[in-house]
Order: sequence, then structure tokens, then C-alpha cells
Amino acid sequence: MFTGLIEEVGVLRGVTSGSEMMVLNIGASLIMDDLKIGDSVSVNGVCLTATSIGDHSFSVDVMPQTYRNSTLKELRSGSRMNLERAMAAGGRFGGHIVQGHVDGTGEIRSVKRDQNAVVFEIAPERKSLFKFIIPKGSITVDGISLTVVDASASAFTVSIIPHTLGETVLAHKRSGDRINIECDVLGKYVDHLLNYGSRSGDVQEDNSSGISHEFLAANGFV
Repeated sequence: MFTGLIEEVGVLRGVTSGSEMMVLNIGASLIMDDLKIGDSVSVNGVCLTATSIGDHSFSVDVMPQTYRNSTLKELRSGSRMNLERAMAAGGRFGGHIVQGHVDGTGEIRSVKRDQNAVVFEIAPERKSLFKFIIPKGSITVDGISLTVVDASASAFTVSIIPHTLGETVLAHKRSGDRINIECDVLGKYVDHLLNYGSRSGDVQEDNSSGISHEFLAANGFV
């Protein structure tokens, strides 16, 4: 599990790729202090496993599922990427619950300055994500824990403070660039529980708990 607070920006040193797989060698410094083989690292919001440790670098495998459903396939040698180690049990929870399980990608429509902030407008490629994107709700963009400012039928906006802009890859993003999106996991679980059994192929079971959409609505949960 991650918090969405980026620890450092790494640089891709090398890429070995097949048809739909990759091995990334990533240069880093801060996160190398205690990184071990088998540790989880969020790379632009994607949870990957360190498979080897080198001199100020580590390697990760990207499997076909991740290759197809994230922007990692667009990385080239020299590309910058957001890095975060898995959250320590005794650490501060400064962002929100981030799994590193990307729900989809999106395209940056515009980048506009608003006094001391920079507002990014992002259009998700999967329209089904919008049910999880709500104003003032949490969202993860390239591994960064952010708050949704506003959402329309086709895009949402996030406002970036100078510190976040300067310490992440967002400083190098422009209109037309693609990013990884992970929606708030709490919303996804609620949606699944409310709709379980109504989806094609789901097993029908007795709802003996008495929890239903009507029950949650009556008690102010939805």
C-alpha cells in the first residue's frame, strides 16, 4: 500500500522490452537507502516489484497486463518517473489509500496557472471511471495523491501547489501527455458490494445482512 506522497523523481536508465513486456532499470537515490529485492515500489502510480538492486538503481518487471493498461509502455531511456516505496507500518498517512493498481489512463487536456497553483484538466479514456471521480474526492494521478477540484461528463481538474509541481513529474507534463489514473479504492469497494449479483456471471447469494442500496440511502451513506 502507498500514500501517494512521492519520495523522489527517478530516471529510466534502460529498457528491455518484448512484444508486451518490459524490464525497467531505474536510477534513484533517496529510496535506495533500504530498498531490497522483493520490495514494492510505485512507479508513476504502478505497483512494481524490485527484482535486482544495483549502484543507485533498481530493476522491475512489467508484465503484459500492466503493459496494456498503463502508460509505462511509453517510457524511454531518460524518462522521469514518480517513485514511492510501500508505506511503513509506523509512517504518517499523509495522502490517501493508494494501491498502485491503475484503473486506466487519461490525457491532459490543458495546463493553466491559477495564481500560485497550476490546474490540470484530465480526460480519462474510460468513461466508466467517472462514477468514482467526485469533487473534493481523492484521486491518484501518476502515483500522486490529489484532490479533485471539479468533474464534468468528460474530464476532471486537479489543482497543484508549487511544492508538488516541483517535486514530481507533473512539472514536465504538457497538454496531450498521458497519465495513469487510480480511483479511490473505497468507492470501488462500495460500488462492488452494491452491485454484486447484478453483474453478468456473478453468483447470486442470500443477502442475509440486510444491507442494500435502499438501506444505505435511508441512513445517509449514499
